[in-house]
Amino acid sequence: MSDDSISDPDRRRRQVLVGLCLLGAGVGAARYLTESPGPPAGNPVSAEFSDLPPGKLRVIDWQGRTLWILRRTAEEVMALADHESGLIDPHSEHSLQPENCRNRHRALRPDIFVAIGQCTHQGCTPQLRGGAGAHREFLCPCHTSKFDLAGRVFRAGPAPANLVIPAYRLEGDSRLVIGEG
Repeated sequence: MSDDSISDPDRRRRQVLVGLCLLGAGVGAARYLTESPGPPAGNPVSAEFSDLPPGKLRVIDWQGRTLWILRRTAEEVMALADHESGLIDPHSEHSLQPENCRNRHRALRPDIFVAIGQCTHQGCTPQLRGGAGAHREFLCPCHTSKFDLAGRVFRAGPAPANLVIPAYRLEGDSRLVIGEG
């Protein structure tokens, strides 16, 4: 069958259909490239941290995810500046987090760190490792990705991005509301 046997209306219909498909794909690609996802939010949960001593980690479940609340010591907060040259995204420019947590501490308060406890490589749960003080880190036991106490990933492992910080707000001096900004 030759092209001459295809009528002009059929050819036009196919050309219009192909054009619409290409337009739809272009709009979808443009939307994907221009929209940046926001931090996880929704299903708010309150968490009290007045009884959490400095240096301790509390693990809770939120939206079926592991959520960490770490009360950092003053020494741990100061040590966050010591190793920035070894981090992939030290200034959290490409991290998924609320805008008001885009700082060295990646937190609303320097001593309280809130993060989704899932490695950005394959979703494993990193463990808090190390002795007391400034030499602690989160280590993913599956593929050895390391994160500092602000959830920033070190270059040495396979994780491509910092840990995710959910939308949250402080309610007074001792309570967090996770899931609300």
